[in-house]
Amino acid sequence: MNLLIVESPTKAKTISKYLGKDFEVLASMGHIRDLPKSKLGVDVDKNFKVDYVLDKKKSKVLKQIKDAAMKADKIVLAMDPDREGEAIAYHVGWYLENKAKVKKGKIGRASFHEITKGAVLKAMESKGKTDMDLVDAQQGRRVLDRLVGYKLSPLLWKKVRRGLSAGRVQSVALRLICEREVEIGKFKKSPYFRIWAAFGSGKKDVFLAELWKVDGERAKKTGKEELFDGKYSYSYSLFETQKKVDKVLENLEEEFKVESVTGRESKRQPVPPFTTSKLQQNAARKWGWSGKMTMRVAQDLYERGLITYHRTDSMSLSQKAIKDLRAVVLKKWGKEYLSPESRQFKTKAKSAQEAHEAIRPTNAGRDVESKGLNVRQAKLYDLICKRALACQAAAAVVRKTKVSLLNGKAEFLAEGVQMIFPGFLTITGEKFEDNILPEIKEGEGMTSESLGSVEHETSAPPRYSEASLISSLEKQGIGRPSTYAPIVSTIMGRQYIEKEEGRFLPTSLGEAVNEFLVKYFEDVVNLPFTAQMEDSLDEVASGKQKWQELLTDFWKPFSKKLKEVEGKAERVKIKTEKTGDKCPDCKKGDVVIRVGRFGKFKSCSEFPDCKYTAQFVEEAGFDCPDCGKEGVVRRTRRGKKFFGCSQYPTCKWAAWKRPS
Repeated sequence: MNLLIVESPTKAKTISKYLGKDFEVLASMGHIRDLPKSKLGVDVDKNFKVDYVLDKKKSKVLKQIKDAAMKADKIVLAMDPDREGEAIAYHVGWYLENKAKVKKGKIGRASFHEITKGAVLKAMESKGKTDMDLVDAQQGRRVLDRLVGYKLSPLLWKKVRRGLSAGRVQSVALRLICEREVEIGKFKKSPYFRIWAAFGSGKKDVFLAELWKVDGERAKKTGKEELFDGKYSYSYSLFETQKKVDKVLENLEEEFKVESVTGRESKRQPVPPFTTSKLQQNAARKWGWSGKMTMRVAQDLYERGLITYHRTDSMSLSQKAIKDLRAVVLKKWGKEYLSPESRQFKTKAKSAQEAHEAIRPTNAGRDVESKGLNVRQAKLYDLICKRALACQAAAAVVRKTKVSLLNGKAEFLAEGVQMIFPGFLTITGEKFEDNILPEIKEGEGMTSESLGSVEHETSAPPRYSEASLISSLEKQGIGRPSTYAPIVSTIMGRQYIEKEEGRFLPTSLGEAVNEFLVKYFEDVVNLPFTAQMEDSLDEVASGKQKWQELLTDFWKPFSKKLKEVEGKAERVKIKTEKTGDKCPDCKKGDVVIRVGRFGKFKSCSEFPDCKYTAQFVEEAGFDCPDCGKEGVVRRTRRGKKFFGCSQYPTCKWAAWKRPS
C-alpha cells in the first residue's frame, strides 16, 4: 500500500478516484508546523534560526498520517505547486522523517497544476523532490512578516492604542487607501461644460455632434475612469464657465457643413485568460465579491478537478490546452468564430512566480450542470471557462465612423460605431450597442434642430474598490497571487478600513496607524521598498539569493529604527466624532464615537478617567421593509457594511444594499 498526502479533504477525495486501491490518500488540513503564536520564534542573533512548533489542533491528523506512513511502501507529498504548498510538503516531510521515523528515500514529491486523471498519474510516475528554493522563499516571507508584525505591534500599543497590530504589505495597502482619502479631501470640484448640436428631421435619423474645437482651441481631458483590465474612459471639455458657453452659443448658427466623413473597420482582440489578480478584479466588478470569497470558490473548483491551479500570475497556456480550447470553439460556434491562428500570451509581470499556466478549465467542453456545483461555483466556473475559450476565438470587428461638421470657426464631431462581426463577444456574452450614423456625404449642408450645453462637474479620484486596489498593488509590484485576498481581509478585520457602497475608506483608527507608520517607518511602508522586497523574495525562489541574507539587509536598519522611535516618538491621537451629547455618567465629558475592535461605539471624551461606553447605532434613513421600524447601518465582524432593522433580533430583516 502506498500513501499520498495532500492539504485538503476535497482534493484527497478527487485524487483518490484516479489512484484506485493501491493508494491511501490523506489530507494534512493545511500547515502542520508554523511559528509559535506566543513568542517571536526567530533568533535574530543566530542567522534567523526558526523555532517551528507543531499545530496542537492537528494531533489527530498527524497520528493518522504517522500510522499510515509506517505501513506504506511509498509516500508521495502532493501539495499545491507554489511556495505555500512546497512549504507544507517540506514540513510534512520533516514530520515523517523525525517523528514517524520514515526513511527519506521513501518520500517523494509530486507536482501538478490541474487535478485530472492524466496529470495525477503522470506525476506519480516521477519521484520528484521538495524544491528548497521555494520553501526558502516562503520561509523568508514568513519570518520577514513575523519580524515586522511582532516588533512594530508593541510600538503601536504604546504610541497609538493597545491591541493594535501592523503588517508589512497590509500597511502599504492601508497607506494607499489613506492617501487616496487625503486626495479626495483636498480636491475642489469645478464646473465644465460640453456643447452639443442635435441633427435629424425628415429622412435623416437623429444624431448628436459635440463641439470639439473652436478658434483653434481643442478640447482637453477633464476626467478619467477605469473600466476594466487597464482600459479607461475619458471625458473632454473646452469651457469652464457659463459665460464662455453663452458667448460661443451666441456666435453659432443653425447651418453646418460636413467637412469630412471617415470610416474604418477595426478589430477588438480578446483579452488573455485569467491570472489570479484579474480573476479577483472581475469577480469584484461583476458581483461585488471580496478577493477572499473569489479564492475560496476557486479553491473548491480546483480541488474538484474543474480548473487549473488558481494562484498564478502567468498568462500562458500549454499547447494541449490551446488545442482543446480551439476544438471546443470550432464545435460550438463554427469555423468563422475560431481565430485563424492559435494565440499564446506572454506574462507581463516582471517577475512571475512559478511556471504555472493561466487559470483555465481542465476540460473546456465539460457540462458542469451535473457536477453538483452551487450557484457561486457555477458562476465563477462559467466566467473562467468563457474567458479561456474567448482567447482562442476570432476578433470582433466593428466599423467606426467619424463625421466632422463646421459651423464658422467651430468644429463639431459625431462618432458612430457598428458591430460587423461579434467574434469572441458571442462567447463572453458582452453587450455591444450600435450607434449608427445616418448616410452623410462630404460637402453636404445640414441644419441643427437644436444647440445647447450640458453642465458637468469634475470628480475627485474615486475611492479604491477591491478590484482597483488589487490592480494598483499588482501594477506597483506589491503582493503576489496568494497574498492579494489576505491583504484586504486583514486590514478590514483590524477595523483600519471600512467598506461603503463597494469602496474602501479608512477609519479614524486606520488613519492614526497610518500616520504613525508613515512618520516613523516610512521605509517599511514605502511602495518601491515593498516592491523591491517582493523582487528579492522572487530571487530566493529562483535560487539566486539566500533568504538569511535578505533578512540581514532588512533587520539591521529596522532594529536600529525601532530603538530610536521607541525613545522619541510622540503618541498619535485617534480622531473621534462628536455626537453633541454630554456624558450621562460624569456630566463633564462629551459623548464621542470611537473605533474599537468590533467597530464603532460611543464613549466619553474624558476616557480613561470616565469609563462610559454605549452601543453606537447609525441611522440609515429608511424604514424596515418587513416591520416598518427604523432601519440602521450595521457591520460584519470584518467591517463590511450592511443594512438591518433597529428591532433586531425581533425583526431579522437585513440586506447588503439600502432599500430604494
